[in-house]
Amino acid sequence: MRWNRFWTLGLGTLFTCTFFIQAKNTPDSEKQGKPIRTIVIDAGHGGEDPGARGSYSTEKQVTLEVALKLGKLLEENMPDVKVVYTRKSDRFDNPRVKAQIANDAKGELFVSIHCNSAAKLQRQVGTKTVMVKKGKKKVAKHVPVYASYPNPAKGTETYIWATSKNNAKMESLKQNSVIVLDANSEESRALMDDTDPETYILLNTLRNAYFDQSLRLSTLIEDEFTKVGRISRGARQRNEKGIWVLSATAMPSVLVELGFISNPEEEDYLNSNSGQMELANGIFKAIKRYRDELDRFTNNNRVQPSEETNTGNAAPQAYRKTTKPGGQRKPASKQDYAVQLLITDKLYNPGASIFRKLPGHVTVERTAVVMNRKKMNKYTWGPFRSEEVASTALKKAKKSGFKDAFVTNN
Repeated sequence: MRWNRFWTLGLGTLFTCTFFIQAKNTPDSEKQGKPIRTIVIDAGHGGEDPGARGSYSTEKQVTLEVALKLGKLLEENMPDVKVVYTRKSDRFDNPRVKAQIANDAKGELFVSIHCNSAAKLQRQVGTKTVMVKKGKKKVAKHVPVYASYPNPAKGTETYIWATSKNNAKMESLKQNSVIVLDANSEESRALMDDTDPETYILLNTLRNAYFDQSLRLSTLIEDEFTKVGRISRGARQRNEKGIWVLSATAMPSVLVELGFISNPEEEDYLNSNSGQMELANGIFKAIKRYRDELDRFTNNNRVQPSEETNTGNAAPQAYRKTTKPGGQRKPASKQDYAVQLLITDKLYNPGASIFRKLPGHVTVERTAVVMNRKKMNKYTWGPFRSEEVASTALKKAKKSGFKDAFVTNN
């Protein structure tokens, strides 16, 4: 019940901006229904940056092995999901480059893999006698003798960005709004303005939804680790050095600490093929559970488009006059979306002042219709390449005074 409420509230927020997450230039009804199509896997460190060191191995080696195993599991069991790697070899990239790889790939999920480390402990193992000068004399003094021991810290942790980094996450969404909102055309860029209050609210809503999603995935990952007997140190927020990449990626994001490479027992586990497979499989199962939950939620709440659009409560009888042979209407194209601005008996030219508030280079078309035996003129703005772009245009139209506007693909 607890997580049912979570998905209802947290993902309910996300559903209000689903078109931002699922936008694509080439419509495909099956793919559009999938909440996750691209997963980005980041193997921490690499190249000249070894990361944490164990007694015989380094973090960069372990993270790459687990990342590749996780990617293979995803590719074999989720063929409809594209897997993107920030690195597949012993290479170093600046975290900004890694974040840009993820953002350019339009990922719906970012999973960064790391190993933890804890400083060695100092313990007194005895004392020794030394001679120290005291005035003109030398006297014997007992001093403690210390030895270093590996820190016994062990277990997994999965991090999301701390709420104190919300502004940084918001900035990444703003900087990548063209990617997040799929504004790949000039018309989309003209409609999209990240200084606009409405756009800010939408991006803020999206950030909050990403936070909830990231938190849910981090919990699922730790749950899967616990199932196979790993010690879980919990799903946590993190505001430390090295976590920057989570707030720089414009998508839900988590950072998984596989274990403590500084602990000899854990180092052996992290370097074993069985240990790496167990960890990769745990992350995979969590991602699958996460995607299945998100898929069920979005499918249960997706409104199926009706064949005919009702434009009002009165449901007037209306038809479009056409000059095409045989009176056949042009079949609606999935790419032919528009915003119906208004239906009126008045005749306006496309350049009329009533349309001047519509931003960007727009084309307003007038179509003669008959409503209740009265000749009317219908004005539409478009066409737009996708329903998502048209939905953004709709908000601009309403803000420009067309309160009864709506999206149509007829």
